[in-house]
Amino acid sequence: MSTPPLTQLSEDESLFRTTVLAFARERIGPRVHSMDQAAAIDKALIPELFQLGIMGIEIPEAYGGAGADMFSAILAIEAIAQVDPSISVLMDVQNTLVVNAVLNFGTEEIRQKYLPKLASSWIGSYALSEAGSGSDAFALRATAERREGGWSLTGRKLWITNAGESNLFIVFANVDLSKGYRGITAFLVERDAAGFSIGKKEDKLGIRASSTCELVFEDCFVPDSQVLGDVGKGYKIAIETLNEGRIGIGAQMLGLAQGAFDYSMKYMLEREQFGQKLASFQGMQFQYARVAMEIEAARLMVYNAARLKDAKKPFVKEAAMAKLFASEVAERTASLAIEFLGGVGFTKEYPAEKFFRDSKIGKIYEGTSNMQLQTIAKMLQTEYGG
Repeated sequence: MSTPPLTQLSEDESLFRTTVLAFARERIGPRVHSMDQAAAIDKALIPELFQLGIMGIEIPEAYGGAGADMFSAILAIEAIAQVDPSISVLMDVQNTLVVNAVLNFGTEEIRQKYLPKLASSWIGSYALSEAGSGSDAFALRATAERREGGWSLTGRKLWITNAGESNLFIVFANVDLSKGYRGITAFLVERDAAGFSIGKKEDKLGIRASSTCELVFEDCFVPDSQVLGDVGKGYKIAIETLNEGRIGIGAQMLGLAQGAFDYSMKYMLEREQFGQKLASFQGMQFQYARVAMEIEAARLMVYNAARLKDAKKPFVKEAAMAKLFASEVAERTASLAIEFLGGVGFTKEYPAEKFFRDSKIGKIYEGTSNMQLQTIAKMLQTEYGG
């Protein structure tokens, strides 16, 4: 079957996206404000996300998942983000980072052990960042020392998404610091592992319902069977999964922009000043027409990157471009949405200010904007024979 071009969705894709968006509006929408204020997800939502089937979209049916593709995951991430980017990133990390890493690099034993759980009830986290290793991800100092039958992990991880709810953590540690990035290895650590604890929860500007916490490892034993991929090849897992994950962040920012735009357009079509609708003023028309154009351009880029990945074609440059551009569009759109709403847009009673706060993280996590530009530039040099 031929692949639909870019934003054109097949009948099944359209139905899937519509179903997820309806769920988000009905089940997540009424909780958005309270979750943001409490800086915590309503735990009653988590089973519903699994029941909807959006926590294991790419997990094969043999392991209890939906057996769909990355494009389907992107559609779900986008739809959820239109209502609440906090819940969107919960499922984004689950699908584009954790599930993909286990599926692509896990042994059959690991797949059988964890994929059914990740499809039905377990949430996962991706633990790479540390205090001294953000954009310079491979400067991590967490270590793994050899023990009989396994490894002992020591160190701290920071800014770990989903940490408050996760049952499984993909943890990157170095088995030999003298080897630099070639000592980095990925380990699967369960929440109740001895020597492992959840540390400080960050008090964030945006996506507040999404937990972001410190992880602490104090002589935490991990058996050999819990090593993900080959010892010393964790850098490969990190690179490949983050390349895919950036498409997910692009989808999250795309959904955020669309959500902010939808709300502000409805407001401008209802609000009257000087005897006419706000949307009728030419000065407003020029602004929201440009916003709509940029959102559509972001959608083209995000969808294209996802379709390239599913088609097993090169997508790294396109993923970086999609993530970078979508995050910029999200921030501009959310900022203008506040201005479109005027004074009420500056209050917490309306969703515009939350979309604006949530948008800022898009330029930071899973690779800052500067890192995306660097990736794009390197790819272009290669393409042009540099």
